[in-house]
Amino acid sequence: MQKLNQKYINFIVKKALDEDLKPSGDITTKLVKFNNKKIKAKIIARQDGIVAGIEFCKKAFKLVGRETIFRAKVKDGNLIKKNNTIAEVFAKTKTILVAERTALNFLNHASGVATLTNNFVKKVGKKTKICCTRKTIPNLRVIQKYAVKLGGGTNHRFNLSDEYLIKDNHIASSDLRSLVTKAIKNKKGRKITVEVDSLNQLKSIMGLKFNTVLFDNMSIKSLKEGVKISNKYYETEASGNISLKTVKSVASTGVNRISVGSITHSAEAVDLKLEI
Repeated sequence: MQKLNQKYINFIVKKALDEDLKPSGDITTKLVKFNNKKIKAKIIARQDGIVAGIEFCKKAFKLVGRETIFRAKVKDGNLIKKNNTIAEVFAKTKTILVAERTALNFLNHASGVATLTNNFVKKVGKKTKICCTRKTIPNLRVIQKYAVKLGGGTNHRFNLSDEYLIKDNHIASSDLRSLVTKAIKNKKGRKITVEVDSLNQLKSIMGLKFNTVLFDNMSIKSLKEGVKISNKYYETEASGNISLKTVKSVASTGVNRISVGSITHSAEAVDLKLEI
């Protein structure tokens, strides 16, 4: 897994700036007469939320203008209120105008993921973990999973190499019990999760030595029974179109983890603005 460090942040922000500036740069800002004049700008919250992505925001300004002084007023993971100042930026006018949208895009999106995750976490309490999935924006998975952790969530496997996860389409192509048996023989220290969508499927693999049962799109009644059958032997997880309205009832079944794709693929950006 790619680590969230300065080298990675530099790489991903540079790619984002290239997307915005190639081939001719910011042709509009070039029209501004005093664009080398140093000015001050503030990044301000327009709503409450959990802030995430400050280092990505800072890096965007720094890569555009080395003269930039970036003063964060909060830390990643902090709760922010409407009208709070997130950061102050001291730089040339052209630096701020060129970097503004890229910087805010990272901050808006990562804060949105952290905030939505936190909303789910608050619904279920401490006994149940809220997990992200691989339903992430391509090439932004590291940032999104980082934001999930800031919101109090738990990271699921990062990619297909991390863990055996036997899902419905694997099962449709083979026999469930034989797939689990093969995974056990080849696990080499990796965890094994098995998805089931019925109690009969669960009963067919009971007794095999794997780690987690993933109950997919099951009714609350069936889920509660499935957890009761398996919780002495396996970690339990639920998934399948789980929303803020339904997550509390899912957690009430006693399931250990709930995986929620929407916290990454459908998180609404936190509304922030830059004021000069």
